[in-house]
Amino acid sequence: MTSFDSSPTLNAWRALLALAVVFVLLATTGWTAIRHHNGDSDLRGASLAAWARDRVDGRALPAAGSAPERLARFFAELTASQRARLVDRHPLVVGNLNGVPLTLRYRANHLALTQARAVERERMHDERLTPAGRQTAGRRMHRFASLMGEGRQILAFDPDGSGRVAEVFGDLGRAERVSVVVPGVDTNVVNFERTRRKYTAPVGMAKSLYAAERAASPRTRTAVIAWADYTSPVGVGMDAAIGRLARDGSKRLGSLVRALPGDSKVSLFCHSYGSVVCGVAAGALPSRVSDIAVAGSPGMRVESAKELGTGARVWAARDRDDWIQDVPYLEVGGLGHGADPMTPEFGARVVSAAGAVGHTGYFEPGTESLSNFAGIGVGSYSTVSCAGGDGACRSGISGAEAN
Repeated sequence: MTSFDSSPTLNAWRALLALAVVFVLLATTGWTAIRHHNGDSDLRGASLAAWARDRVDGRALPAAGSAPERLARFFAELTASQRARLVDRHPLVVGNLNGVPLTLRYRANHLALTQARAVERERMHDERLTPAGRQTAGRRMHRFASLMGEGRQILAFDPDGSGRVAEVFGDLGRAERVSVVVPGVDTNVVNFERTRRKYTAPVGMAKSLYAAERAASPRTRTAVIAWADYTSPVGVGMDAAIGRLARDGSKRLGSLVRALPGDSKVSLFCHSYGSVVCGVAAGALPSRVSDIAVAGSPGMRVESAKELGTGARVWAARDRDDWIQDVPYLEVGGLGHGADPMTPEFGARVVSAAGAVGHTGYFEPGTESLSNFAGIGVGSYSTVSCAGGDGACRSGISGAEAN
C-alpha cells in the first residue's frame, strides 16, 4: 500500500504548489511586466512579402529563410550596385539575413531604424492612440534614434511587437573570440539600453564585458554581441515558467552562431531566462561554441550539464543576494526549468560572483563575475576564480591560455 506522504499524486501537488511560489516570488521581487507595444501594422511581414516578389535584374531572390551559406553565395555573386539596391529596397529583410556581409547588414539596419523612427514620430501625435500609447511611441522613437548613432553596429532589428535587436561591439569580422550576451525576461527594444542601471540592460552588459575582455587580453581580437534578437517572456506569467519562447529563441541563437564569420571561438553568457534559451540551444550548437556561462539561472531545462549534449564547457555563477536561488528548481509537466546549475550534482564549473549584488549585478565593473566572464571569453581560464576559493572549476583545463 502506498503511503500518503510519498504518493505520486501528493508529490505532484507539492511540485505545482512550489511552482506557484515562483509566481508569488517574482511578483514581490521586481520582475514586473513591461507590456508589449502592438502597432497597427506588421512591418516585417510586409517587408518579407515584398522581398519574395522582387527580382534583381530578372533574377529571383532566395527565400529569406534560406541557409546562411546560400545567402552568402547569393550576395557574393551580386555586383556592388545590385547589393546596394537590395539594401535600399528591403532594409528590414537584408538587415536580418544571416550570411549577408556585416557591412550590408549594418547599413540596412540603419535604414530600417530610420523608417521605424519616422513611423513612431507620427504615432506620437496620433489622437487615435491613448496617452499611454503616444508615450510608448515616443520612447520607441527616441530609442531608435539612439540606435542610429554614429559608429553603432546593429546586427539585427525588427520593430514589430515589443521589438528585437542585436548590436556588435568590436570588429566581428576579424575577431578571434566572440562573446554573445543572451538576456532574460522583459527584454525589448526600449530597454535594450538604459541610462540608469545601465549594466542591467543588454547594451550595458555587452559593453562592460567587451571592456573587461580587452583589459584581460589586449592582444586578443574580441567582439561582443548584445543579442536581444528573440522574444522574451513579459513579466510574471506562464511564459516565464515554460520553455516555449526558449525553444523559439534557441533556434534564432543557433542560426546566429552558425552564420558568424570566420572561425572564431564563441562563448555564450546567458542571464536569467537567457540561460533557459542557451540550455535548449546547447545540443544543436556548432563545435565552435567553446563555453556556455549562465548567471542567475532558473535552470537550463535539464538535470545535469551532461544532458545538454554539448562539448562546450559549462560555467555557472550566482551571487548570495540573488533571489533566483529561492525559486524551486524542478520541472513538472513542462512547468519549471529543471535542476539548479549551481549544485555539484549538475556538474557545471561554478565560478565566483563576489561583488555582484542582486539578480542583475553580474556585469557590473569590479565584480568577480565580470572578470571571470572576461577570462572565459578570451580563453584565459587560469585567471578564472572558482566559487569557494579552490581551483575545482578549472579542473581538466590545461595551460594558462587553454583553448
